[in-house]
Amino acid sequence: MIHQYKIQDMNIVMDINSGSIHVVDDMSYDLIRALDDGTSIEDAINKLEQSYDKALLVQAGDEVNQLIGDGLLFAKDEYEQVVVDFKNRSTVVKALCLHVAHDCNLACTYCFASEGEYHGDRDLMSFEVAKKAIDFLVAHSGNRRNLEIDFFGGEPLMNFEMVKETVHYARSIEQENNKHFRFTLTTNGVLLNDDNIAFMNEHMHNVVLSVDGRKEIHDKMRPTPNGKGSYDMIMPKFKAFVEARGQKNYYVRGTFTHENMDFSEDVLHLADEGFEQISVEPVVAPDEMNYAIKEEDLAYLKDQYEKLALAKIDYKERNKDFNFFHFMVDLSQGPCVAKRLAGCGSGIEYLAVTPTGDLYPCHQFVGIDEFLLGNVNQGITNTLKQDAFRGCNVYAKDACRECWAKFYCSGGCSANSFNFHGDLLATYEIGCELEKKRVECAIFLKAKEMLGE
Repeated sequence: MIHQYKIQDMNIVMDINSGSIHVVDDMSYDLIRALDDGTSIEDAINKLEQSYDKALLVQAGDEVNQLIGDGLLFAKDEYEQVVVDFKNRSTVVKALCLHVAHDCNLACTYCFASEGEYHGDRDLMSFEVAKKAIDFLVAHSGNRRNLEIDFFGGEPLMNFEMVKETVHYARSIEQENNKHFRFTLTTNGVLLNDDNIAFMNEHMHNVVLSVDGRKEIHDKMRPTPNGKGSYDMIMPKFKAFVEARGQKNYYVRGTFTHENMDFSEDVLHLADEGFEQISVEPVVAPDEMNYAIKEEDLAYLKDQYEKLALAKIDYKERNKDFNFFHFMVDLSQGPCVAKRLAGCGSGIEYLAVTPTGDLYPCHQFVGIDEFLLGNVNQGITNTLKQDAFRGCNVYAKDACRECWAKFYCSGGCSANSFNFHGDLLATYEIGCELEKKRVECAIFLKAKEMLGE
């Protein structure tokens, strides 16, 4: 399987099964395209000799043949054989998302968690529950040493003393259990202060700062409960946090909607405000919501990603470079086979824990009764539902099997599949289309970098 596309003056050919990326001239690009339906090299050359010099076509044909022989073009799919035993692979729990606060001090318009309530009551996690969650993770992590804890909400800073207790407890049991914890936290910034900034800079491996971009966009989508904007309240705090953190191990993360489809301007606004680690992602919302992204929006949004990629090149040339999360790709190694086939590991290697200690496949399933997997006291009891997640992979999903991007998105988000189609093995089509464009732009930027352009 190959995928070909053009951005600006660059012709890119992706060999999906080998992971090889080729930047080629127009002649080679057209020759490879002619071969994609099974046409022989000789017939492809004959088709193209009216457009290109025959001798050069023959030379290009020899080079393409060499790439095919080396397994770098039209490579066979070796992964489908791997997936036969994939569902029965041995797994351990590697990460927990601790919902330390089912409560929030903002009233974001698009919040899937209903202002932190998650289809239930407002609540804060006790240290007793958090301690049991840490013990559960250690007990079910097998021989894996590096474990991850994400403090999430709602707004986790509303329960920050408990967060600190949990961190100290986890650190206290690391050595005796041969474990090492990596902590992350996501915050809207309202409660940031010198004390919690200092603690997070000492203990949090990564921190996500929620901001949607330009003031008018942010204030419209992320107001306080009394309807006032929160941009002016949080931005000075975020800048102080990032400065104290030395521009490392954080992201400012925003959400774009139908209300700000020119989201590239929000990304560039954040870059101009001095943030170097940026993620702005599409909202996921049902069609009836006025801010939902529609199918007819896709062409414009794809142009926005390409516009952002070109702007990123310009910023780099002006020594104002920034990282955009969705444009980061590793062409030398990339993710392991398990990640390529099944993605984040939700429900198996990654679990969410509610304030009462209930276990769900991830934060987006919290509060949906059929996805309750168990609790931190008894462990996983709903093994049938967990097995459904164990079976999620790109070869189990009809739409993914023949998709060129399947090893980059790993089949997409199971929660989105369920929420839009009621089926974990379905696909969220709008998300798929945007992901494919992001991958194209990411590889274009990486090719530019590797070619020194």
